[in-house]
Amino acid sequence: MKFPSSVLAIALAAVIAGQAQAGVSAQEAAKLGTSLTGVGAEMAGNADGSIPPYKGGLTTPPASFKAGDSMRPDPFVDEKPLLVIDGKNVEQYKGLLTATTAELARRYPTYRIDVYPTHRTVALPASVLDNSRKNATEARSLNGGLAIDNVLPGVPFPIPQSGSEAMWNHLLRYLGTNISSKYDSWNVDAAGVPTLSTTALAFMNYPIYENMTKPVAGTDIFYQMKLYYTGPARRAGEAIMLKDSADPLAQPRKAWQYLPGQRRVKLAPDLAYDTPNPGTAGTNTYDDTFVFMGALDRYDWKLVGKQELIVPYNTYRLTYADQAKALTTANHIAPDYVRWEKHRVWVVEATLKPGARHIYHKRRFYLDEDSWIALASDQYDASGKLYRGAFTFLSQSYDKQTPDTTPFMIYDLVGGNYNINGIVGPYGGIKYIETLSKVQWAPDALAGAGIR
Repeated sequence: MKFPSSVLAIALAAVIAGQAQAGVSAQEAAKLGTSLTGVGAEMAGNADGSIPPYKGGLTTPPASFKAGDSMRPDPFVDEKPLLVIDGKNVEQYKGLLTATTAELARRYPTYRIDVYPTHRTVALPASVLDNSRKNATEARSLNGGLAIDNVLPGVPFPIPQSGSEAMWNHLLRYLGTNISSKYDSWNVDAAGVPTLSTTALAFMNYPIYENMTKPVAGTDIFYQMKLYYTGPARRAGEAIMLKDSADPLAQPRKAWQYLPGQRRVKLAPDLAYDTPNPGTAGTNTYDDTFVFMGALDRYDWKLVGKQELIVPYNTYRLTYADQAKALTTANHIAPDYVRWEKHRVWVVEATLKPGARHIYHKRRFYLDEDSWIALASDQYDASGKLYRGAFTFLSQSYDKQTPDTTPFMIYDLVGGNYNINGIVGPYGGIKYIETLSKVQWAPDALAGAGIR
């Protein structure tokens, strides 16, 4: 039987869309552990020595650290800035800054970028590095990069071939298996007035890292989070839970919400994509969380390449600040609390697909080469105007071989306001806990939060 050419074309397109993108060759993968680190970063420093060679990261706590404590002292507390960038000299350095960083320096005379010596502190467990090397040849991306298959717990694509593969590296980045922290979220309006928007107890779990020999694929949940809101009074008793899978088309994000006034747990499918986060005065979408969190299907993803960039890094002073309000100043975060360093990043550009909906038409993400953490992003509207910019604040939990980016923030460059989230210092820092039971990750468990 002979089929019309149009039918054959459709069938062929469906087959291609479902085909897996294979990993790199064994010869290419052999660079991991030699010229490249186990997760694909360049071992060597840069040409002028401002980025040092990678030597295994920071694994020895400073003398001031108390074993077992969840507050981690700054190991570089005595260092002084090598360079200060502000509105007077920003044009000289704009090639080393995100568009958002440069715009803030131009716009606000009080904005300052204190650039310190670079320390490549990220250290990861040997099992994560071993699995990442195996993933280089064996992991696969599916459906044009929208899903992953046969990924061992680790970096899925340490030598990425596409923008979507690089973003999956960020989504599955190693941050530990179970993290718990109580935190504040603050909004600062265009007039410079700070307001406490949220106090919450957060639990984050990466099930993929509970069994280091089991690959993740299909509808497997690789990340889940639940939040219990304890303040301010208008939000106390609320709770949400999110679960993300390795194939978000076959199994979209599962989300539930508990509202004390309704006294029931209900599905909340809108807690995704560009739905505004109500606790951030509209500055954050749900997929702005940690710079990016969610499905990739609304964008085309381009791997632009590597770049040297001045970014927040080793931000112990901010992460463990004991006074949250002290971080907030008019127009921008307090410069005294932010340590900036020069690091190499992967640049990934996302362009909204024709017919897809999102408030951001274009986004540029900057992924740390040593951890695959998204350190920053620039967001643009449909007219091409810079709209918002986000940052995470990375510090190495040197007692756990685990990087952390619990604090993150976003600037709304149109509204003139900003939000900073994940301020844990006033509540004892970042805690790594035992795995919660399956019952505790059941949606009905959220009802226990309904006490004001």
